[in-house]
Amino acid sequence: MRKILVSLSAIAVFLLLCGTPQAHAVSKEMIQLQTQVQQLQDSLQHLQTTQDQQLAVLQRVVQQISDSVSHMNDTVTTLQNQVQAQNEAGGGKIDQLSTQAQGINDSIDELRSRIDKLNAQMQAIQSQLQTIAAAQQQQQPGQPGQPGQPGQPAGTDQNQQPAAQPPQPQAPPVQQLYQGALTDYNGGRYDLASSEFSEVLKYYPQDDLAGNAQFYLGEIAYRQHNYQEAISNYETVLQQFPGNTKAPASRLRKGEAELALNQRDAGIRDLRALIARYPQSPEAGSARSRLSGMGVRITARPGGARE
Repeated sequence: MRKILVSLSAIAVFLLLCGTPQAHAVSKEMIQLQTQVQQLQDSLQHLQTTQDQQLAVLQRVVQQISDSVSHMNDTVTTLQNQVQAQNEAGGGKIDQLSTQAQGINDSIDELRSRIDKLNAQMQAIQSQLQTIAAAQQQQQPGQPGQPGQPGQPAGTDQNQQPAAQPPQPQAPPVQQLYQGALTDYNGGRYDLASSEFSEVLKYYPQDDLAGNAQFYLGEIAYRQHNYQEAISNYETVLQQFPGNTKAPASRLRKGEAELALNQRDAGIRDLRALIARYPQSPEAGSARSRLSGMGVRITARPGGARE
């Protein structure tokens, strides 16, 4: 009996000695894994800090350029008004100078449009960095509910994979989406066209056709006699897509919508601004005819006297 007990004790000691190295190896691997994860988190945090600093500097530069462009635009508009007033007073034509001024304004609008796109790209980068940082925080070791970590609810399968996200529907190509919307607009299917133009703005906000889509949203509202909504859409074109080919038409239609709402002073200001900004455009000709039909001067009186 004693020999049997001695044999059992020896076996138990042997099993204990065999299990200890395995447990030690697993513990060592866990420590190495946690160290690597921590190093990766530190590197990601450093990268995010560096990117934030660079983006902050770039945003300040872009803002300074944008302010300079706005000042240049105001200066050119003032000069155009002065030239137009002198032209009316003298009875002559200064077409060449007006064309040059319009060319300068077109260049300014194009530059402003590029700045807006750059701003949007920077905001997208910042959003991506914030998403990465949030995901990184959720995956930190030791967080409750993470598989294989302390605090995991009882009965949770450590090998369980997160449920796959359903695939997101992809938007049609911008040209196809825009042409379909334009076809529905020309066919008088305004509700459907409005939805499609809105999708162009949603999925392709930086595309050149986005400005056109915004204009046609204004046109739909105008045709439905929703003049206030039309004004809002035209103003969005002028503010967010100043270099778009629909900008002159947006200014003209905005003035007409304001006149339809009996906002006489605002309508006159927009029609005059159109003439000053795009003096050689067909829309400027329409604005001159509208003002003349109202018995209103093409340019404002000195000192801003009321018409």
